Order: sequence, then C-alpha cells, then structure tokens
Amino acid sequence: MPADLAVIGLGPLGLPLAQAAVAAGIATVGFKTGPEAGSLSPAELRRMLSGGFRPATNPAELGRVRTAVICAPTPRDADGGLDLSLVETAARTLAAHLRPHTTVILESPVHPGTTEDFLRPLLEEGSGLRAGRDFHLAYSPSRVDPGNRDFTPANTPKVIGGLTPACTESAAAFYGRLTDKVVRARGLREAETVQLLETNFRHVNIALVNEMAVLCNDLGVDLWDVIRCAETKPFGFQAFRPGPGVGGHAVPQDLSAHGGRPLRMVELAQQVNNQMPRYVIQRAATLLNEHGKSARGARVLLLGVTYKADLADQQATPAQEIAIRLMELGASVSYHDPHIPSWSVLDRPVPRADSLYEAAADADLTILLQQHRTYDLQGLSVKAQLLLDTRGATPTGAAHRL
Repeated sequence: MPADLAVIGLGPLGLPLAQAAVAAGIATVGFKTGPEAGSLSPAELRRMLSGGFRPATNPAELGRVRTAVICAPTPRDADGGLDLSLVETAARTLAAHLRPHTTVILESPVHPGTTEDFLRPLLEEGSGLRAGRDFHLAYSPSRVDPGNRDFTPANTPKVIGGLTPACTESAAAFYGRLTDKVVRARGLREAETVQLLETNFRHVNIALVNEMAVLCNDLGVDLWDVIRCAETKPFGFQAFRPGPGVGGHAVPQDLSAHGGRPLRMVELAQQVNNQMPRYVIQRAATLLNEHGKSARGARVLLLGVTYKADLADQQATPAQEIAIRLMELGASVSYHDPHIPSWSVLDRPVPRADSLYEAAADADLTILLQQHRTYDLQGLSVKAQLLLDTRGATPTGAAHRL
C-alpha cells in the first residue's frame, strides 16, 4: 500500500517524526540507514503500527511516497567534524528510486551548505532528476527534545528552507500537517545555520553555568540559589543549570574541522563541558578525604547513567567517563538506573544495585548523575552516607551539591 511519507533513519530524530506523522493520520513507512534505533515501548510500537506505520525493508518503497525525510545520524568523525556517511547512504538509496514531484527534506544535523553541495548532487546523479525542477529539496532543523511533555512536534514551530521558493512551500505544506506553526527561512543555508545556532547556544550556555558552578564552589556560594534569584529577571536572562557533563545526540559544531571559520566560543564551551566529569571526580575525592576515606577501595554508587532524565538513552552520557575515572582511582563502582537493566564500562559489567536505599546506605559515596522522576531524593539523602548531587535536585542542605 503506498504511503504519503518515508522517514529514512529511525534513530532519535526519525522515530519521533514518524510518531508525529502517524498521530496526524499520515501513512508512513520507516527505513533504517544502519544499526541506529530509537527507543519505543511495545505499546508505542503497537500504536504506530495500528495507526498506519510500516517498517520498510525494500528500498523500492521509497519511490512511492510524496515526501521523503532523511533523519540519518551524523556522529563525530575522527577529525571532530560531522560524519555524513549515513546521510550519503540514505541519499544514494533514495536517489535510485526517486520519482518526479517528490519532496525531499533533510533533518540531520549538518553544516551550512551540506544540503545543496553534498546532498543535492547525490540525489541528482542517482536519479537523473534535477532539484528545484523535477523534485523539491529542503532542509528543516530537527527540534526533537526527547522526554519533553510540554513541547511536542504539534506545538513546536518548524523552520523550513528550500532550494527554491516552490521547494520551501512544498516542505511547508507537509510540515503544516504536523505542527501549528511553520517558519520559512530565506533558503537552505539559513535553515541549516538555524540548527547550528540552536545547538551551539545550548552548549555555550551550559558551559557558562558549569564554570559558575566551579567558581561558586571555590567562593562558598550557593550557585543554585544564585540561579533561582537570577531567573526572576524577566528579560536578558535564560536559566541553564550545571551538570556532570553534556550528553545526547546534538553535538556542538565548529566549522573549522571542515575548513570553515572557527567558532571560538564553541571551542571553549567544548573544553569547559568536557572537563566536568573530571571535576565531579575531584569533588568526589575531596568529599571522601574530608570524611576520612580514600577513593581507593571506596564503594561508590552512581545514580542515573543515562544522558537525560527519564530516558533509556546513554548517548555520550558523562556517566561513562566518570565510572572509568573512579575505577582508575581504585574505587569499587556500582550503579542504579530504573531505565538501564545492565551496563558495561571498558567491556566490564558494572554491578547493578537492586535495592536503591540499601545500596546507598552501604556505599561510602553516592553520586546523583541523573534526576530520574522515580527517585525519592528526600529519602535518598537520609539513607546515603555521603551524597554528591550534580543536578541540584536534592533539598537544600540535604546533600553536597555540585
């Protein structure tokens, strides 16, 4: 049965798009670009299948849709830039079956110029069709925020930039079926640069507040109270909060890896954020020493080893580096996470605590890395011998905060 939409890439970008499309009544096929996979519960998968979603294994099905959206992941390459190999695979697969009048949209995080200079030639050479004349080509930055219950695809504005005005309008017509508001950029590069700005804005501001966390600890100042007060300002300030490091799929982008102008603020933000796992270890060792214990031989319990609260996703989680550094210091590391049934570090399984309170009472130090909704932090602060809260989630005075 023909579908309206093909989502190419069923990872953290593609699956939410496919879910939103199915919820809007759009017949959708999903096509994997590789081993990537998002997280769907059995109930969510059943709802999608009953709503008209169909996993596709035959690339020929990509030629029977009106709209094809490429959501292939673009991880870091060896030089620190974005690896476009899965985008290339998706483009070549789609091009072999591309039909006239199809609208092709790229949502993968890419550098400005990628859609026109990289994707367009692949599609045109593989199909014999011309973008802007025979098929529509556009870029739309993904604005997925996994686990966010307040902002969904339906109420999050979608930015669209096309190769031509007609391409923009065709893509806008598609996204208008999913969202309440479509924002038209001047063109492809403007839309791509929106994604660059939004991603780097997050990382730069997280870096600033992470530096403030270190400074405030040195000064004996309660950073969390500072943030609470500062966010009452109705203009010129947006509250960000520190943490043990920055994880997730949206990596900061610096164009220098691809011969572009270096973004010095982004470079510095990466350096600051990459240092946070080490800072957590420093604070942990100091706490243990202040209580007459050494990191060597200490029993350390890590709480929440995912990159974001209430998700099972461990992409670039700082918990990995923190566990490694604790092991290098000779600590005995265990973990608890309601979303992660098993976890390995350096190919070695990390013991999982079955009883949270018993494990916290037994551990010399408990480190809260992720604030999952199921954690009773008041009760935890009472049970734990020593509690280092990297998220500012515990009641004031109940734990040592980052």
